[in-house]
Amino acid sequence: MSEIESDKDIGGISVTDYAGRLAKSFIYNPLTPVLAIFLLAVGYLSLVIMPREEDPQIAISGGTIMVVIPGATPSEIENVVVKPLQRKLREIAGLEHIYGVAANNIGIINVMYKIGENREDSNLKLYDKVMQNMNLMPKGAMQPIVKPFDIDIDVPIISLAFYSKDDNKLSQTDLFRKVRDIQQEINTIENVSKTTLKGEHKEQFNVKVDLYKLSGYHLSLGQLMQSIQALAVNVPEVKNRTADGKIVMFGVQNAINSVEDVRNVIVASYMGAPIYLRDVAEVEDGYDVQNYKGAQITQRDKNGNFTALTNQITLSVSKLKGTNAVVVAEKVLEKLKEYEPEFAKEHIGYKLTRNYGVRADEAVNELMNHLVITIVIIAIVLVLALGWRESLIVTFTVPAILAVTLFVAYLTGQTINRITLFAFLLSLGLLVDAAIIVIENIHRHMHAHDAVDREKHEIMITATDEIGAPTNIATLAIILTMVPMAFVGGMMGEFMKPIPYNVPVALFVSLIVAYIFTPYLANKMLKKPRGHYHKHHFQKDKLEGDK
Repeated sequence: MSEIESDKDIGGISVTDYAGRLAKSFIYNPLTPVLAIFLLAVGYLSLVIMPREEDPQIAISGGTIMVVIPGATPSEIENVVVKPLQRKLREIAGLEHIYGVAANNIGIINVMYKIGENREDSNLKLYDKVMQNMNLMPKGAMQPIVKPFDIDIDVPIISLAFYSKDDNKLSQTDLFRKVRDIQQEINTIENVSKTTLKGEHKEQFNVKVDLYKLSGYHLSLGQLMQSIQALAVNVPEVKNRTADGKIVMFGVQNAINSVEDVRNVIVASYMGAPIYLRDVAEVEDGYDVQNYKGAQITQRDKNGNFTALTNQITLSVSKLKGTNAVVVAEKVLEKLKEYEPEFAKEHIGYKLTRNYGVRADEAVNELMNHLVITIVIIAIVLVLALGWRESLIVTFTVPAILAVTLFVAYLTGQTINRITLFAFLLSLGLLVDAAIIVIENIHRHMHAHDAVDREKHEIMITATDEIGAPTNIATLAIILTMVPMAFVGGMMGEFMKPIPYNVPVALFVSLIVAYIFTPYLANKMLKKPRGHYHKHHFQKDKLEGDK
């Protein structure tokens, strides 16, 4: 009987389980291959589009509260600021640790919430609690500073070390100005959250006081500092409105614009004559020599030897949580390439010291390769156990299951990282269970003594329906073993959360895929035997008995 003729009788096959109903609905449905192509396509797109990270980002929330009381001793700070604030902060739900520090003039309280608490909500609760208890602050206390922790965006994905190839042509302050301009441009890249500079030296006027000359004019360092500070402020512009509605704006130029202006500052008078700063000190245009924080870099020359240490400025770039580290890193490097002609002109060199995007991409690609190797191994084992046709049918279900699971993970806002792919590897052996059970039962039915008298599609549907209930229960039992992992608290619970999120989804999808595609592919690829051992020997024994 042809497929068209058998299709007319497919409605007469009775089924009792969802497995049989799915097999019956899709075994001759022309949309079944379209569905297979669609699932593989959305899985591939999810793999390409999903953000890639080396490790999952864990939500850690907390903050610091700083209260300044000028002139207060550490003991006073502890009793009137730290301890009362600690008692009030204990009223916040989800709080795990509070650490208080009392020092001269300032009290600092560090707060940490339980792992998994929403960072935005936690920061809001912390700020509200401090503001609600402002009436408890002692007299003389300044406005508290509440600074939340931004752990999600503090880990850099790109670190770049900029240095001057020729210090005679590019000073440290000039390098800082160039790198600061680059920082501003990189900060405009989509999904870049934070950029920081380390080891920079800013421009300033340095005054080297000659103490002998200072004492000769009967001056003190305090007088000198007051005279300079009095002029080292920005004078704001003055704005006014005339009677006819016009606006008149004029500005007063800053008192200090150059080294010569600093040298000509009058610091005192002696015997009726003005004393200029140049009379008691040497003034030069330099960088912030009081900043002892710096960074240096060494390089290899052509012979493989390390060159001398060179001062450098490190630019660190962080990304927003849940975004693709690979894409953000590539965009940063592309933006940097636009500056290379300018770098050559300005004698600026740079080295890429950290690229989290490459590491994340390599980690994901390595696990994907292992995933493919595992699928090939499963296919080889199935060829030896079932046969090459049955092996191809079961092997096809694996990428289909993973494709749907990846798509669900993408819809739920997950990222591809080592733990997500580990969940797939962990569940890979379980994913083929349903398909193997279906194909084995189909194989058994096709080699039964009455198989020659039954239609092939009837065998497929009946065999699938027969194992539906026990397979459903077995899969549900495995899913229930994974669910408790979702309720594990602390750092480990957050780190391993992709496993209870993805493994149950993959197992559930494996049932649906096995019930839809295994009977369909078996109906297309497997051949029903023309006769069978049981029937052949039964007829032979009967003929011999008649004789």
